[in-house]
Parts: sequence; structure tokens; C-alpha cells
Amino acid sequence: MEHGDEGKAGGTMYRLSGRPGRTFDPAQSALLVIDPVNDFLSEGGAGWELTKGTVEKHDVVGHLRQLIDGVRARGIPVLYGPMAYTSEDYADQELHRRTGINRIMFELEMFLAGSWGADFHPELQPGPDEVVLHPHKGTDVFETDLREHLERLGVTQLIIAGMTANLCVESTGRHAAEHGYDVTFVRDAIGAENLPAYEASIRVNFPLIGNAVLDTEDVLTAIGLERLPGVGDDVYASDQMKIGSIEEVADGAGGAGYILVGRGIFNRATYIPLDAVVKVAEGKAFINLPKLVIGKMPWDEPPTTEAQRAKEGPASAAVEQLYGSFGPTSG
Repeated sequence: MEHGDEGKAGGTMYRLSGRPGRTFDPAQSALLVIDPVNDFLSEGGAGWELTKGTVEKHDVVGHLRQLIDGVRARGIPVLYGPMAYTSEDYADQELHRRTGINRIMFELEMFLAGSWGADFHPELQPGPDEVVLHPHKGTDVFETDLREHLERLGVTQLIIAGMTANLCVESTGRHAAEHGYDVTFVRDAIGAENLPAYEASIRVNFPLIGNAVLDTEDVLTAIGLERLPGVGDDVYASDQMKIGSIEEVADGAGGAGYILVGRGIFNRATYIPLDAVVKVAEGKAFINLPKLVIGKMPWDEPPTTEAQRAKEGPASAAVEQLYGSFGPTSG
């Protein structure tokens, strides 16, 4: 299938986004800002006592402002995913009995439709031509009209920021990645209801469920024409931990390309496959693995085309039983 086509597996539609670019192409990228509203981000908001620690620590409002202004200036569309609740949501749908977070929002009277708390933070107002989505009633913005807008805009690279890290941001990112989108989380433009929740998402979950975890400045310098990493660039794992610096770049064909990071934390030369470098910003290269597992990868020698093909596994036509001695149960 061609880039941007859709396929079907196990009855679930998914988007085939092709090979993710190492930079953000404005023609195929979008920024999704989740819940940038007063109840989360303004003093006096119903959830402010929960969120203010991480919001102030990382200057989330300031970085969201920088990020929104920066992508606007570079031609990337911005979409806003807020929440709003009416009496029907609770009296008829009983959402406050569904999940713990719905109970919290109910008890604290958060995001009530038409209220100041549900309104956008004064520094983060949508522009007149920008998309404001229908409200999400749980933790997944992908369950709104988001996907239709992404399809209409031709988006394959989704940049996600906003609130909160371990709930709406993470749920939406997971869903988008499962549908084939190249998902990037913006570390310093995301907040949470407490520091442990924030750290678990940024350091543990985002590095495994997304394509990259970047800071605002790195997102902005990664917008533009596709490019390779360069000798001397610092290499970062997907949990934002520095691995070392690039000593050699080999742009080999058939999966044989690599970047060489010299002896350092792993006490060996590390040949990172070039296709593991998922984003390139100013002076930085980001790979899609957390630092904790890099030392366990078979990267102590340059990759070869044959080795890469072996990792791909067998062709589907050569497999009799998908799970060894079993196959999926037919409908």
C-alpha cells in the first residue's frame, strides 16, 4: 500500500503512514493540544491544586505558547482537544460511575460546559481558522472527531502536548500510534496531576508507545526538510537520556546504515541502526528506544542487510500457523 493508505487487521482499521520522517514535514504534520483550559492551567481552576506542581515546574503554559506560535509560523496546523460536561453526561450516562478520573472531575465540578473552567487559558486561545474538536468525555481524544480532521488535513505525523501526561495525552498517543500515526510527545509542554504520574509517562510509557519524546525547542528545530544526523551530534534515547555523540554516520542501503556512538556508558562501541534514528533536531539525534534497554540490543557491530532481513521474520505466505501450533479463531 502507498503512503497514507489504510489497511485492516483483525477487524480494526489502521492508518499506514509509511516510513516516519526524521523531521516534521509541515504538509503532513499537526500539533494536538489537549485540555489547555483554565481548570487545569489557571490559578483558581477546579483542578489547579492537583496540576500546579508540574505545570509550574516545567512552565507548561510558556512552552505551550512557544510551541503553538512556533508551529503556526512554520505552517503546521494546530488542533485543540478540550473537555466539557453537561448534566446529561452525569444524570443520564452516569459517567462519574465509570472511572476514577470521571469521579474526580464530577466531585470537583471540572470542565462544566459553558464555564470559565472549561474555557481556554487566556494565553492559549485557538486562532480563528484553527480546529476545536468535539469534547472527549473520557481520556481519549481519538474517540472524538480528531481522526476525521487528521485525514482531511493529510496528517501522518502527530505532535501531542497539553494535559494530562498519564491520562488524556497518553491514551490519545497510544490510540494514534495503534492507527499508524508517527506520534511525538512534547516533554516540557505537558503537565500532570502529580510528579510521579508525570515521570512515569515521560520516562517509562511515552518512550515505548510513541515515536519520540522531544522538548519544545527540539520540535521546532526538527521542522523542515528530511536530513540525516551528523558527526558530532549528541544522541538521545526516547526517555530523554543522553547516550553519547556520533563518531560516524554510514548511510548504507538495505538496512545496513548506522550511526556509531563510541565507548561510553555501555563500555563498547555502539552501532545504532540508522532507521532507529527517528528525529533529528539542531545538533541532536533521537532514537526510539529508552536508554535502559540499549545496552541489551545486538548493536556491538555494524548491521548488515542479511541480519536486518532475519529480524523481519518470515513472509506471511510461508507461515502455516500464526502462533506456532495455533492460529486466530475465525469469526
